[in-house]
Amino acid sequence: MDVLDFARYFAALLLVLGLIGAAGIATRKFGVPGFAKPVKARRIQIVETLILSPRQKIALIRRDDVEHMVMITPNGATVIESGITPPASQPVPASPTVPTESAP
Repeated sequence: MDVLDFARYFAALLLVLGLIGAAGIATRKFGVPGFAKPVKARRIQIVETLILSPRQKIALIRRDDVEHMVMITPNGATVIESGITPPASQPVPASPTVPTESAP
């Protein structure tokens, strides 16, 4: 085997790994019916988590624009508060304008 054969094997390996990566990205973006949903079509998301102790955690979970606070322990999960409406998103403040002086 010479250097050219090693270069071919390495290029083929890179091509196969690239195709596997592209298939994974396409699966996440478009979804596969019966296997995975596209990322944008998900209805549930974890908004925030807070670790209280090594064995206890509180999570704020959003489902269809309604938030639920859940305490997660090794014994299971308990709903602390349900039906929380998320705060309205704050508008992005406009950049401050500098008054211009008009010429007399």
